[in-house]
Amino acid sequence: MMKLVENDSWLEPVAAEVQARYDRYESVMKHIESRYGSLKSFASAHEFFGFHYDKFRRGWWYREWAPAAHYLSLFGDFNKWDRYANPLEREEDGIWTIFLSDSQFKNKLTQGSLLKVLVQSSIGEQERIPVYINRVVQNEDSKDFAGVFWSKEDVQSPVAGHFHCSSPLFIYECHVGMAQEKEGVGSYKEFKDKILPRIKKAGYNAIQLMAIAEHPYYGSFGYHVSNFFAASSRFGTPEELKDLINAAHNMGIMVIMDLVHSHTVKNTREGLNLFDGTENQYLVGGHEGHHPQWDSKLFNYGKMETIRFLLSNVRYWLEEYGFDGYRFDGVTSMLYKNHGIGIEFSAQQDYFGDNVNNEAVTYLQLANTLVHQLDNEHVTIAEDVSGMPGICADIEDGGMGFNYRLGMFLPDFWIKVLKDQKDEDWNMHEFFFAMTNRLYNVNTIAYAESHDQALVGDKTIAFRLMDKEMYTSMSKSSQNIIVDRGIALHKMIRFFTITLGGNAWLNFMGNEFGHPEWIDFPRLENQWSYKYARRQWSLLDDENLKFHWMSDFDAEMLAFVKENNIMDAEPAWLLTADEDNKTIVFERNNMVFVFNWGTESIPDYEINVKNTGDYRIVFSTDDKNFGGFGNIDTSTVFPSEQRGNQVFMKIYNVSRTAVVYKNV
Repeated sequence: MMKLVENDSWLEPVAAEVQARYDRYESVMKHIESRYGSLKSFASAHEFFGFHYDKFRRGWWYREWAPAAHYLSLFGDFNKWDRYANPLEREEDGIWTIFLSDSQFKNKLTQGSLLKVLVQSSIGEQERIPVYINRVVQNEDSKDFAGVFWSKEDVQSPVAGHFHCSSPLFIYECHVGMAQEKEGVGSYKEFKDKILPRIKKAGYNAIQLMAIAEHPYYGSFGYHVSNFFAASSRFGTPEELKDLINAAHNMGIMVIMDLVHSHTVKNTREGLNLFDGTENQYLVGGHEGHHPQWDSKLFNYGKMETIRFLLSNVRYWLEEYGFDGYRFDGVTSMLYKNHGIGIEFSAQQDYFGDNVNNEAVTYLQLANTLVHQLDNEHVTIAEDVSGMPGICADIEDGGMGFNYRLGMFLPDFWIKVLKDQKDEDWNMHEFFFAMTNRLYNVNTIAYAESHDQALVGDKTIAFRLMDKEMYTSMSKSSQNIIVDRGIALHKMIRFFTITLGGNAWLNFMGNEFGHPEWIDFPRLENQWSYKYARRQWSLLDDENLKFHWMSDFDAEMLAFVKENNIMDAEPAWLLTADEDNKTIVFERNNMVFVFNWGTESIPDYEINVKNTGDYRIVFSTDDKNFGGFGNIDTSTVFPSEQRGNQVFMKIYNVSRTAVVYKNV
């Protein structure tokens, strides 16, 4: 019996399926090792396909895999866009090659040369971008994309390094393009110079970069990838991205890439779809190969050429750019044939039945194996809402090998609370249960709100709490009860989530100070404006406005959690869930946390504590430095009293305030 089942009796009815999951992985791994020698060698397609310099023959090889194609030719600046002047030769296994000698092309095929590949197939003649190209640019006038000949030999390329974070992860999720305040697309260099110092100062030790791989539509948030080996040229050059990553490492910040292997664009001028004229070259053909909600194409994880392509991509970003790990996007969609849509995930067969995409499970196991073989300190994060058993367990134990999973149920809970419930209807037991309802042997990344909530059409927590008042009543000279309530609850929600919800923390850029504007990328409906595709840091920097209070609180919150080792502590012990007074009291790491979610402040409020002695306040969301009212004298000593087998303490239980007491 696999260790995963031994440790969880709930899985005993599906013990055979758990074993089969491991057996499939082991079978594929043995096949790879027998043919290629190792998983690392298998994941090296990028070292063969695409453009590679031959020092002995003195020239460039260009190779492409297109088994169903009838004809391929390379064209571009170097041959004056003659589509037929430089045809490729077909070799074994559907591989097409051409050698471009220095003697003929040295002064023609140069750094920055634009190029494409002409593909003739059963569906006709198409101009395509080389699959393994490492740079793609868009013509500002025609909006057409083209590959770019970009040789590391011709530029001073920074050496990729890594940074290993020993403490719990505090992740700042960011989008380089919209990180600046200007109305336009921000650059890697601007992010390095202007944003990284802010992140460091705020106390985060990791960044999660969105939208790195090239994508045709800016407004896709980077989730409709077309060119998997090309860093988005909207933000700058590959070398500038490497500079950003190295700068982060020098600041003690890990860099995690948002990796999209769950789907790809359906475009045929860019991307993989119909590259050799067939639907199933890398992808799944027919109706099953189309994602209905994302309007995109799906990978065939059962095809060795596909998983070699994807695993090579995994290796490429880690080695070429020095990324420290990945957030794997859309894992739920990958794991289930119906993409997890409409499933409650309450029974064992929901996770191991016919709906499970076993080939995708195996691919993710291989990807995790590769990432950790390259460096065991690399981090992998699964974006999975289903709670797949074993997703963070070791593969040899029957798991899938991720380091963390996102606690996606947490922001969903807060949406439900703020959108559908009145304050007086909030249930304290439900609050505590929602934060702590997880397997504690599964490393979970807690977060109170997702990046999706910052998009137009949805609302961040700050926006739900304060709405239009954020535009008119954020001056320190103005008093507004809605803003007062909003700032108080914003702090409490984040503090409650981080102290109970997981083993790591995630925040999306700007949410820590309650950014008042939604994200709306340039599109026809807004006249292609960049007005909302940015972050207004000036609001945070203005001492006359209230926004900085929330940011100051966030920094202090992170410092408190780090200093007191909250996330690595034993699970919290619920002491009180007072529904009448809307108060939750729990103990964690020898400290007492009191959250008064209600509208009434209660003098001489009596709470249970575990230990006798005097208590002092060590943290309060009502601190004036964070926009609170300072209703609690933090110098006060709170004595405890033992009555029988119980210990009690009287406090001033302030409305909409979280206070932490420590036994001194």
